[in-house]
Amino acid sequence: MSKLQGKVAVVTGASKGIGAGIAKGLAAAGAAVVVNYAADKTGADTVVADIKAKGGKAIAVGGSVAKSADVKHLFAEATKAFGKVDVLVNNAGVYQFDALEAVTEDEYRRQFDTNVLGTILTNQEAAKTFGDQGGSIINVSSVVSSNAMPNATVYSATKAAVDSITRNLALELAPKKIRVNSVNPGPTDSEGTTHLFGGDARDFFISRSPTGRLGKPEDIAPAVTWLASDESAWVTGESIRVAGGVR
Repeated sequence: MSKLQGKVAVVTGASKGIGAGIAKGLAAAGAAVVVNYAADKTGADTVVADIKAKGGKAIAVGGSVAKSADVKHLFAEATKAFGKVDVLVNNAGVYQFDALEAVTEDEYRRQFDTNVLGTILTNQEAAKTFGDQGGSIINVSSVVSSNAMPNATVYSATKAAVDSITRNLALELAPKKIRVNSVNPGPTDSEGTTHLFGGDARDFFISRSPTGRLGKPEDIAPAVTWLASDESAWVTGESIRVAGGVR
């Protein structure tokens, strides 16, 4: 089923993990996909190759979402390659879990620059780039935006900000026919989180889920694909948990 046929999607932070799963899911639904990466060009190229091998369209474009010049370049390259942009999936994010006494100014700025400023800059550029037909923005947040978790003060704060940005921009951008939603994954096992889920930590996170397992990138992608499609045309300003029942 090609529910996204003819659409062009930019996916940030898509060289691995949830972002890669989302990029592949959007391509499988018919979208041409721009696979953004900050440093892992090899990973991004692999995602593009996987999409093309299945008959899809994709390109890889490097750049940091925390730098406005890089964000402008990303959307310019997307438009150059495919003529337009209809969908933004703002997935790029960084994290570190530290006890309060270990939090540093540099780490605070690293996470807020990518997770919060990056969300604002990419949403800003998407709003400029989408045509008169509007479009769909999906910000990837996290269940930690509302679930308290030890040692996650900074990361949780960034994701709470993403949810707030989502709700505010849904109102602000509605007149431009732009929908803005967030997807909030629960604990998800991927290349970027493997070190988090070893031993006792793995057992702890699994114990929090009624499904008895960690999530996978392919569990997140269908929700994003739905929000990118016209099937969700009357959905905006929502934060949708995709977390295996984790509360």
